[in-house]
Amino acid sequence: MTTPEPPGEPTPPSFEKPATGGSPYDQPTSEQQPTSPYGENPYADNPYGNAQPYYDPTRDPTGTVHSGMPPLGGLGYRLLARIIDGILVAIVGTPFYVIAAAAKNNDRTMSTFVAETALLLIYFIYEGLMLTLAGGQTLGKKAMKIRVAMLADGSAPAGSPGWIRAAVYSLPNIVCCVWQLVNVLWCTWDRPYRQCLHDKAARTVVVKVV
Repeated sequence: MTTPEPPGEPTPPSFEKPATGGSPYDQPTSEQQPTSPYGENPYADNPYGNAQPYYDPTRDPTGTVHSGMPPLGGLGYRLLARIIDGILVAIVGTPFYVIAAAAKNNDRTMSTFVAETALLLIYFIYEGLMLTLAGGQTLGKKAMKIRVAMLADGSAPAGSPGWIRAAVYSLPNIVCCVWQLVNVLWCTWDRPYRQCLHDKAARTVVVKVV
């Protein structure tokens, strides 16, 4: 009669990752997946969010694209785009200035004020419509191959952001003659996103079209 062998020591559980296959728990969860089409964690250190910014010139001064987002638009291109847009709007507003020039001396000041106000309103409507309906581009920005993008995710500023941006750029000039100068110069020292005040109000940036 054969005596059964005593049972051996139980095999301790292994916590090593399997050589092949792995575990479904090894896969990243949905919370770890990129939530933006522009790459992983596009919101860190973003003043308007909680994740990594898609572009930070302070980290990479060479202008390298980060997380699939385009680099910021150059200040020279932005200035030229504004000049082109200003010329186009001025052509549309020429009749107002012709009327102001034809007014009598005592009415010329008021007529000039009305003409300038009308021009600012035309610019506001023009920019608001173009930003919201043309993918964040005015005609000037199209010519310079730049566009306005939401800081959070790079999308076009459709809806209220586009109109807020246009309003903050144009309408304060009706009552404050130095507003436009301060506003457009703000992007020259603003870091890291080179935002003007109208960008900050709408939470937008200007980027290159790639």
